[in-house]
Amino acid sequence: MFKINVEEFDKKLKSIINSPENNHKKSSLGINLCNETLSNIKDKVEQKDFETVSSEIDFFKNIKTVPMSYLIYFTEVHSCELRKPKTGRAYQIEFLEKELRKINKFFYRNVDFVHYMEQGYTYLDHQFFTRNHRNNFPFTPMTDYYQFPEFSTSHDMLWAKVKAMNRFIHYIREAMQKLNAGNEMMFEEKKHKVLVWTAPKAAITELIYALYSNGSLNNGAADINTIVASFEDFFNIKLDNIYKTYSEIKGRKSSKTKFLEELTLNLKQKIHKEEEV
Repeated sequence: MFKINVEEFDKKLKSIINSPENNHKKSSLGINLCNETLSNIKDKVEQKDFETVSSEIDFFKNIKTVPMSYLIYFTEVHSCELRKPKTGRAYQIEFLEKELRKINKFFYRNVDFVHYMEQGYTYLDHQFFTRNHRNNFPFTPMTDYYQFPEFSTSHDMLWAKVKAMNRFIHYIREAMQKLNAGNEMMFEEKKHKVLVWTAPKAAITELIYALYSNGSLNNGAADINTIVASFEDFFNIKLDNIYKTYSEIKGRKSSKTKFLEELTLNLKQKIHKEEEV
């Protein structure tokens, strides 16, 4: 039903991304393409509704979110290009770092939903991706992107934004790389799939101090600040007041290494199950 729309969208999208235009122009063209595609598929849905719940879930989970996620991505890029300081390398880097912190906060606020989607769970899909249940959950306030409540579920736009923010992280990193003259390999090395820490911050604090105490990094020469900075970069998380978090861990009445014990237990269980096969 939507195959032609998706194929045409993909073709035009690639043309925009590969064009020699600057990011500002590309984002404008991308926004127009996404709005046009969303309008076309919206008309199709209005003309012929879904025959089954599974087809409705598939549409709002896997089809609509493609142009929707790019609409959010291009809108963020467009806004960033307009607001970014025009001169001053230090000011520009500071601005981009703030954008990364905003992204981190978004993922932290939606950690449970992101975990549900990235693990491939489906048991709540009938609530997240059908219109019958949209009144049971508050819409994520993203009014600057797209406003058609009758063409939305409770979480389709949130899922689209998760996808968009993963792309936006790469855009920010590329922009920061361009500001780091003489370090051309930096961004190329980071073109891996984006990883976002979704466990509690106390958990990553346990892991950091365990590696530090064991002298596992740089033959024990890496200090806490260096390890924290590396973890922040790799897992796209901001670790403020890590010393305070560590003090709270030491003050626990229950296990002081709860996360590390869970890691050990889960790994042992996985190995045990595989050995039984």
